[in-house]
Amino acid sequence: MTTRPRISDVAAAAGVSVTTVSLVLNNAKTRISADTQQRVRDAARAVGYAPSALARGLRTQRTRTVGLISDQIATTPFAGRMLAGAQDVARDHGHLVFLLDTGGDAGIEAEAIAALSAQQVDAMIYACMWHRTVEPPAGIRADTVFLDCRPAGGSHRSVVPDDRAGGAAAVRELVAAGHRRIAYIDASEPKPIASALRFEGYLEVLAEAGIDPDAVLRVDVTEISARGGREAADMLLALPADRRPTALFCFNDRIAAGAYMAARHRGLEIPRDLSIVGYDDQQFIAAEQDPPLTTVALPHYEMGRWAMEVALGVRAEEDEDATHLMECPVIRRDSVGPPPAQVAKPSRRRASHNTERPPSAAPDR
Repeated sequence: MTTRPRISDVAAAAGVSVTTVSLVLNNAKTRISADTQQRVRDAARAVGYAPSALARGLRTQRTRTVGLISDQIATTPFAGRMLAGAQDVARDHGHLVFLLDTGGDAGIEAEAIAALSAQQVDAMIYACMWHRTVEPPAGIRADTVFLDCRPAGGSHRSVVPDDRAGGAAAVRELVAAGHRRIAYIDASEPKPIASALRFEGYLEVLAEAGIDPDAVLRVDVTEISARGGREAADMLLALPADRRPTALFCFNDRIAAGAYMAARHRGLEIPRDLSIVGYDDQQFIAAEQDPPLTTVALPHYEMGRWAMEVALGVRAEEDEDATHLMECPVIRRDSVGPPPAQVAKPSRRRASHNTERPPSAAPDR
């Protein structure tokens, strides 16, 4: 059996005392010459000596580890960039991340919290796959940072996407392109927090543009999927010409993909006949549409970085209990254009008494 190198082996190789080796390898302030310090480090590398993290933790009261508890992020590529952001910050500051994925099981979650506490992690992050309000689990540390979720009562620091501003940004893209009949295809019941926030952003921009909201232009999907998006878009595109939307804002990219199918089924071309904006910038969906989908990105990576920076104390926060709203940027692609002339100017057609259907208009089905 190979014996693990000891500090005494380093001392013998360097020709110094064990105390000198300890002071050098722990970066203590000493009067030891630079040449001797370098000799000690060279000897440690030569014999393969690595300081014990456990022993160092006992001396410094820090283990240089962070516990990250999640519901199902580790098994969901869509939200995995939160972990990437957190791990990048931890690595930059010399910390190791213990990731425990509970699968949403309360019993496993309690065991995970107990295990991380027993390991004396320096910090803890509690993460969810999607924006929601959660009850802080029993036994969780008071300085735990909540990632992509809000603790009930605001008892902990947290970071979530700014879904209201994201919804407003999406609709501004459509208003800026000249649209005034903009539909919102919403999530199904039970609605997530993001649903109401994005709808508030939608209404805010309509008010800014002097557009009266039309209740018929808000449709809930039967399921949050491409199938649900297609059914909802079919309902909207079947409306009479004077009430039919020229643009769709979809709760997420999967719903938007269904809206694409509904438009093509009616012979409509995007964005010539119909503009569509999604939400999430979901991998393998948004950019893969034809044409690529303009959408709003969830800032997963940035939220992960923020949470780890706050957990490690490298980001100062004026209000430790505040929920930080992370910007959701618009990702502009090719699914937004000006409204079709035959829909944007119905009064001109009526004035000319032209009863012939414009060549580009799709028949009602």
